[in-house]
Amino acid sequence: MTLNILFAARPERWSCYEAPLRKALESAGLDATLGMDLPPAEVDYIIYAPDSPLQDFSSYTRAKAVLSLWAGVEKITHNETLKIPLTRMVDPGLTTGMVEWVTGHVLRYHLDLDTDILRSDSRWEPRTPPLAHERNVTVFGLGALGTAVAQSLATLGFNVAGWSRSPKTLSGITCHSGHEGLKSALAHSEIGVLLLPDTSETANIVNATTLSLMPKGAYIINPGRGTLIDDTALLAALDEGQIAHATLDVFRREPLPSGHPYWAHPKVTVTPHIAAATRTSTAAENIIQNIVRGETGKSFLHLVNRDLGY
Repeated sequence: MTLNILFAARPERWSCYEAPLRKALESAGLDATLGMDLPPAEVDYIIYAPDSPLQDFSSYTRAKAVLSLWAGVEKITHNETLKIPLTRMVDPGLTTGMVEWVTGHVLRYHLDLDTDILRSDSRWEPRTPPLAHERNVTVFGLGALGTAVAQSLATLGFNVAGWSRSPKTLSGITCHSGHEGLKSALAHSEIGVLLLPDTSETANIVNATTLSLMPKGAYIINPGRGTLIDDTALLAALDEGQIAHATLDVFRREPLPSGHPYWAHPKVTVTPHIAAATRTSTAAENIIQNIVRGETGKSFLHLVNRDLGY
């Protein structure tokens, strides 16, 4: 039987994904019609981006799953017309990119590289940076990305802790969870990395209270979600010296407006949502792998828990 696979995303994504998806279908031996304009009642699978014009799934009566191209699915989890399984993107290329980006900025802060890179005077000021095992780093969020980042940093010798909503156990990582665990995790955060999902429970988790629980002069790295941070509270903590510097890759509104205080703040580094890009080749392989699983009676990988939002 020929499968009908709808690509429901913006046209510019189709131009990037069409060839990798067709290649992955051929490699998997699947006979499929793949396109952006298929009769809803005949669609078997929907490859999806949450910013797609498609928001009403009620007419897709034959579809077996919606397979998201994004790791973040908070824009679709509460869509009441979506009654079939929803999966999120867990891409090896994305994970590797996130690990490399976070590691680079952790090392930047750990070694105080900005002092020399941004130096504009002629002062000769030798210093001895601490060793990795003398630096406390906390990763907030221990999903696929957070776990990979935490384990990579631990391999480099950093004293790594992690925090998650529910208890986790990871070799070489001190894991905290829940409300009381959050306090311990914050106290450990000389460098704090935010990789939590966007949910009602994580919104503004970095606020005046939690910032005050971090060591004075701590650093914040946020490649997770813009909603995790109370921007006003962070700016105040930076001005007061409670937080030494923040590197921010994600924001409540993107692109970040030109007049936003983050752009001009001397203690903020803005990067344009580049921490972890999905690689079309590996993402396509993962999507088609899930379709194969669906066609062979196996459970889908990376299923989204609608109640939790991720």
